Amino acid sequence: MASSRHPLRRTVAAAVALLALATSAACGTDAAAGGRQTTELRYQGSVGQVTLPELAADLGYLGDVKLKWIGNVTGGPQDIQATATGQSDFGGAFNGAIVKLAAANAPITAVVSYYGSDAQTFQGYYVLNDSPIRSPRDLIGKKVGMNTLGAHAEAVLKTWLVKGGLSAAEIAKVELVALPPVNIEQSLRQQQIDVAVLGGVIRDKAVANGGIRTVFTDYELLGAFSGGSYVFRDDFIKRNPQTVKAFVTGVGKAIEWARTQPRETVVGRLESIIAKRGRNEDPSLVRYWKSTGVAGKGGVISDREFATWIDWLADAGELKGGKPKPSDLYTNEFNPFASGGGA
Repeated sequence: MASSRHPLRRTVAAAVALLALATSAACGTDAAAGGRQTTELRYQGSVGQVTLPELAADLGYLGDVKLKWIGNVTGGPQDIQATATGQSDFGGAFNGAIVKLAAANAPITAVVSYYGSDAQTFQGYYVLNDSPIRSPRDLIGKKVGMNTLGAHAEAVLKTWLVKGGLSAAEIAKVELVALPPVNIEQSLRQQQIDVAVLGGVIRDKAVANGGIRTVFTDYELLGAFSGGSYVFRDDFIKRNPQTVKAFVTGVGKAIEWARTQPRETVVGRLESIIAKRGRNEDPSLVRYWKSTGVAGKGGVISDREFATWIDWLADAGELKGGKPKPSDLYTNEFNPFASGGGA
């Protein structure tokens, strides 16, 4: 199990260093000769789960654009670093991680929301039923397991701790532990960690297994919001605007398809996608699917979804110089739902 106090600062620095080496090579790989726009997008997936682009492709919403799976990822910061350095064409992460990477001069832009929290789908902070942990102060000296450091789970946790009156020195005594998502529930039950951050279908499966209770959730703390976005490199967008538009439109349509279909229909489609792609995965997780959690129609991004984390990072001393404006970090230019279209 990996533990760190300042993971985001180090991972962003590494990504920016790699970016300098990769930019020249990446520039020539995403557009065909003669100025034609690429119709293939390299991406990273998630074990036992179906991403919105994968759902969009299966529904036929991406048109001529094809997806090329290059492997799986366990955390958003690594996913968008791969995009920034040209290893993949798009990636998704918590909006705060996007703020941090963009503030470190990585030329990326968010184009569509892909996950969030609502009354059905959220990230919860769970303990065993007999745990004494109930308030922020109870976490001092305890271990909290989450899928990746420096992202959504850490930001929400520290926001809760600050609101609970903990000082910076006291918050530093809460140990954060990075674990593969599929192992977090087991680590809690084996008491290797004191608190487990669980979201989506992984959370629902853990709750169904019994023996755990909620301390708090991001939905209780912040209300309904979109928490993460897909990003492209700026140079990719410049050379392939129609490809990006097809991607954003398709993802937006997939969000609305999932929002309007019976739950059983969505789950059946997700199971079918996992079976067809042949990656030797357990499909049981998607049977707990409830919603995407995306707040905006068709994944339209709002200022609030970046402003919240810009302020948090600035208060934590993670942003050097002036705070970026939300509008500098994302665009709804390619999303037909932003102007009432896309149906």
